[in-house]
Amino acid sequence: MLSDRTGSITDFIRRLPKAELHLHLEGTILPATLVELSARHDAQPIPLAAAEALYQFTDFTGFIQAFREVTRLLTKPEDYELAAWRMMQQLAAQGVVHAEVYISVGVIYMWRNHDPGAFEPVFAGLERARERARRELGLSLYWIFDAVRHFSVPEAERVFFKAAQMRAEKPAVVGIGLGGDERRCGSEPFRALYAQARQAGLRLTNHAGETTGPEAIREALSIGSERIGHALSAVEDERLMDELKLRGIALELNPSSNVRTGICPSFAAHPLRRYFDRGLLVTLNSDDPAFFGSDVAHEYLLAHTHQNFTRDELRELARNSFRASFLPETEKAAWLARIDSIR
Repeated sequence: MLSDRTGSITDFIRRLPKAELHLHLEGTILPATLVELSARHDAQPIPLAAAEALYQFTDFTGFIQAFREVTRLLTKPEDYELAAWRMMQQLAAQGVVHAEVYISVGVIYMWRNHDPGAFEPVFAGLERARERARRELGLSLYWIFDAVRHFSVPEAERVFFKAAQMRAEKPAVVGIGLGGDERRCGSEPFRALYAQARQAGLRLTNHAGETTGPEAIREALSIGSERIGHALSAVEDERLMDELKLRGIALELNPSSNVRTGICPSFAAHPLRRYFDRGLLVTLNSDDPAFFGSDVAHEYLLAHTHQNFTRDELRELARNSFRASFLPETEKAAWLARIDSIR
């Protein structure tokens, strides 16, 4: 049972309007939903115990393997619609009012035999879920098209071109990103693609410094990345932290993710507190909550219990989530005022 103090802070966190800025759609699929998807597609459906065991990895490589198994079962538009709707319900239950969600468009292309027309039906399913969430849950949501860096530059070009193509008609398509295994490919090969994406009006995010050193973050910044996902290794470079602060670069931090993949020893050891105290624009996110067992509301609670974030500091993290978002300035201002009213 929660103590009165923990229960009180949990209620405060739930009522605090929050934006989640680093969330992978595929990483929100819980074991029960995985079983449901398997029943649709597999001759021998995955039992719940096996689905739950799939999520019990101990390192980054194990996570990638589990992620691959989950995405294997997303084959039809209705599969994506189901996954997206469940995700949006989970977000609303945590007090998240805006989310900017990564879709692994690179994976979809790879597993659809490079069919350029394969993505539109999938996206239509995602949009049906988004519109439903807007109507029924009051949740706003943007999509970020994520390329897999180790699939090659031509594959990323397909993803970014599709984002630019759809942006004109689908304003919920807001940006592009680079996920995948940093250890196999950095950011430099994608410099020209990032410039083209910017010209097309897309916002630029990038996973960097998760499994690599601070030089990877510098490289991501050099190609124009506006937000950096993970940025765990920035703490190793004092000058880099100064640069991040000076430029107001938003950091999409995911402490529990880093702990579960074995990159960080514990939540208490995560550089979240150090970045925050230094004045960096840090945001708290869940990355892949179904895999890591911690949604964004729980990340706020862990910041309180493991790094002594006060209510006012949690409020500042919530403010940061909107400041760093790609929402219009008028909407940011409205949510910032709402946050100030929560006691």
